[in-house]
Amino acid sequence: MSAAILAAARAALDTPFVHQGRIAGLALDCAGLIVHVARSIGVSYMDVPAYGRSPHQGLLKATLDDNDCIARVSDRQSGDILLMRFSSEPQHLAICAGDTMIHSYLHVGKVCEHRLSPMWAARIVCVYRFKDCA
Repeated sequence: MSAAILAAARAALDTPFVHQGRIAGLALDCAGLIVHVARSIGVSYMDVPAYGRSPHQGLLKATLDDNDCIARVSDRQSGDILLMRFSSEPQHLAICAGDTMIHSYLHVGKVCEHRLSPMWAARIVCVYRFKDCA
């Protein structure tokens, strides 16, 4: 399944970052990339589109934990969802692609892929894996 996940994520590369965007090639935010990947691989994913620029009160983590078709895991593999924090609360999502990560990043302005450096790895709070369910 990880090959299909990475193919779906890479198909969205260069999509402009737009808050609450949900259409690959047109507009995605970091959560929208996860929604796009889930839809592309045929996995049911509960989306919560009404959120502020910086999700607070554990919204992002709770949404991931409440999804039946993903599970929190203790290791990190290609195709996994990375929940990250920049400051106090987790507020960013990415797809692990081995030594790289794919994410829609506001500061770059688009979906991009770059090295999963120690700085980025230190931001990881939880890792989730797609389950085989539709």
